[in-house]
Amino acid sequence: MSFVDTLRQWDEAVTCVDREDLSGAFRIFLSIEEPNSKICFDIGCLHLLNQDLDAAEKAFDCTIRKDEHMAVAFFQRGITFYKKQRYEESLGDFQYAFKALRGNQLIDYKALGLRYKLFACDVLHNMALAEAQLGHWEKAQENLVKALDYKTDAKLNAIDRALQSTLKQKLFKLVEFPSKVLFKPNKHYVAELEKKDYLGKAKVVASVVPQDDFSGFAPLQPQVEDGPTCPKEPEVLRALEGDPHTVLFEFVPETSDELAVVPGNIVFVLHKAADNWASVIFNERRGLVPYNYLERLEISLASKQKEEMRKAPSREPPTRPERKQGLTPSDNSSGDIKCKDAQSPDDSYIVKVHFTFNLAVSVPPGSHYATLIERISKKLNLPSTAVTLSLTSDADEQSLISADTEMESVWSRANGRRITLWCHNKEFQQTDGKPNNDIHLVALHSYESSNPEDLNFHQGDTITLLSKVNQDWFEGQCNGNTGIFPVSFVEEVPVNAQ
Repeated sequence: MSFVDTLRQWDEAVTCVDREDLSGAFRIFLSIEEPNSKICFDIGCLHLLNQDLDAAEKAFDCTIRKDEHMAVAFFQRGITFYKKQRYEESLGDFQYAFKALRGNQLIDYKALGLRYKLFACDVLHNMALAEAQLGHWEKAQENLVKALDYKTDAKLNAIDRALQSTLKQKLFKLVEFPSKVLFKPNKHYVAELEKKDYLGKAKVVASVVPQDDFSGFAPLQPQVEDGPTCPKEPEVLRALEGDPHTVLFEFVPETSDELAVVPGNIVFVLHKAADNWASVIFNERRGLVPYNYLERLEISLASKQKEEMRKAPSREPPTRPERKQGLTPSDNSSGDIKCKDAQSPDDSYIVKVHFTFNLAVSVPPGSHYATLIERISKKLNLPSTAVTLSLTSDADEQSLISADTEMESVWSRANGRRITLWCHNKEFQQTDGKPNNDIHLVALHSYESSNPEDLNFHQGDTITLLSKVNQDWFEGQCNGNTGIFPVSFVEEVPVNAQ
């Protein structure tokens, strides 16, 4: 339940109490899912008013759990225990209430929404009464004498009468909390619950049309003689990339390179392949959608076409076309789709490469090291001599791939013609003459990010440096996760401390 809903129900319940509708107040109070300490106090006061002492005790227990410094809650629970003839527990709560006063003469709860002043002399008065019920008349007299130090003119007569009763070992009257006095929500917050019209209502000041009372935002047509019968249709600026198509059926993707769309979406087709799959753009994202789920759309901004709503087709969606392996949406900046990059032969291997970012290349089966490193370095725009490949992220001697490596053992690791490799830039593999896998960083601050390529860590975590992306960002590994992070959040661990 939101704070606004809680505030509204709290105000409604207090209003019911003011109208003496206690049943309605109970119903609203008990429907609040997460009541705060003040609301729990109000519920306890209503139970005490109805003489339901067990329910009142539970409500005041909840109040004290939520706010252990609320002296008036201890005072009210002490009164509840006294009425249940549990005098020792009553005395304990009165003592807690007096301790919460911290030597002050009173606490005024008006600023917190409760029109009540808790006087220290009243708390001591009830402590003396609880001691008297336990037969400790001397302690009762001591508490009343102490109450004289905190007395006010209005409370003096009650304390004097209680002192006279203790001398005769007679009980005196309990000081009770006033009935129907409850915590109320902040009136300024309650006032904000009502909707306000900050703009006001428009008014026609002058118009060329007689008896014109139209005050909307659309202009009246026509405003001049011999004016046009309908607004001129503006020209369509074809600045968007691709051909616009409307989606006829809902499509649920099964792979990461496919795109989810629903009927009525407008997508822009960049390329249609021979296997009936189309590479499209939707909401600045590129992906694959079956072309038979789409229908070509002629864009027009005429007012009549704006008013018409396209209805979803009632016929069943077509069957999903078969995918040719390796078809992925292109990510080049020019927007042209090259079939050579989008498709690969049926017997090609897909190599997923972990670098400062992830990428994938397709190579013929059983390719030599030179062919593999050439494809990967071309994707990275780096010379082949500047990068090294490894089978694991550690890049140790056993996992490194070079021209001397038996490539048959590398391709034997492929699963379903797919294999994952790690790529390292030789320029960043050494810092101050030490290999990256021996450099450890410690987190000075916690770093959390919603970006999937970022590495999240907490203050004090140890991070293994993998590479330097640039002067502001590093790539590292922590707690089994790999990603990039800001340089300013970490510092290098000294060699003697590693």
